[in-house]
Amino acid sequence: MVKKPESINLIKKDRGETITQIVNWAQTIGRILIITVQIITLSALVYRFFLDNQLRDIHTNIKQQQLRLESFKKDEDTYRNLQDRISLISSVSNTGTENVKTLKTIIGFAPIGMTFSNITLAENGMTMEASLNSIYPLSIFVNSLKKYDQIDTVSINKIENKTSSATITVGITVTFKQKGVASAASTNK
Repeated sequence: MVKKPESINLIKKDRGETITQIVNWAQTIGRILIITVQIITLSALVYRFFLDNQLRDIHTNIKQQQLRLESFKKDEDTYRNLQDRISLISSVSNTGTENVKTLKTIIGFAPIGMTFSNITLAENGMTMEASLNSIYPLSIFVNSLKKYDQIDTVSINKIENKTSSATITVGITVTFKQKGVASAASTNK
């Protein structure tokens, strides 16, 4: 009997084993992918809880700050009201000081024997009613007003001679120079 030579075959003829290895490899890779996706999902969930907690803390802090600001609102309104009053008083005080100086100067021009019965002071001028014994002190007073550097125009509105009391009643209107115009004129000289 003749023996057949034995053959050495390095390639396995079993195809079932290759398919089994591919399936095992796919299962291993699939498990790794599933575990990785689950870890990422779980991490995202934990991070979301962390962010929600921070957001809740921020909202709580904002509410506390709003309550704090609302508690200061009444004080802030009082403070602003006082600031407005102070600025108004300051402007009125400055204007009042200037008006008093102007009024004192104009009354200082009045000659002896001239009495004022009515003086109305406005921002751009003044009106006055005065009584005199003669016309000569009136002309001195009007000339003094015309020479005053803060007065633009002087006009006599009425002259009334009261023979019963031997007085002359005069109505005078004075217009002040505008400050912006006066300063512009002085810079052009």
